[in-house]
Amino acid sequence: MIVINIVIPIRPERTDDWLALADSYAKDVNAEEGCLYFKFSRSLTDENEYVCIEGFRDSDAGAVHVQQPYVKNFFERMPDLVSAQPQILYIDTPHDGFGPMGEIQPR
Repeated sequence: MIVINIVIPIRPERTDDWLALADSYAKDVNAEEGCLYFKFSRSLTDENEYVCIEGFRDSDAGAVHVQQPYVKNFFERMPDLVSAQPQILYIDTPHDGFGPMGEIQPR
């Protein structure tokens, strides 16, 4: 699988536009056959920073993802919303998704 993490700084005055775009985009991406998960979260230390975590079945699924029209729309709109260039981490891993964390279990 491939795992992608992106840190996205958003202009404070564009937060509402960002939230609408992020919501729509996440719904579209999560509907892709090769998408294992796709989520945006707001940073706890910077209210204008968001983190995207993505998991795709494999690099072929990632290649199909970037060809979708909503991806093109997202990339076209983002320069007006970000306050700085987003930072990305891309990992190709033999894992096939999340697994249980041994150190923590509900009491």
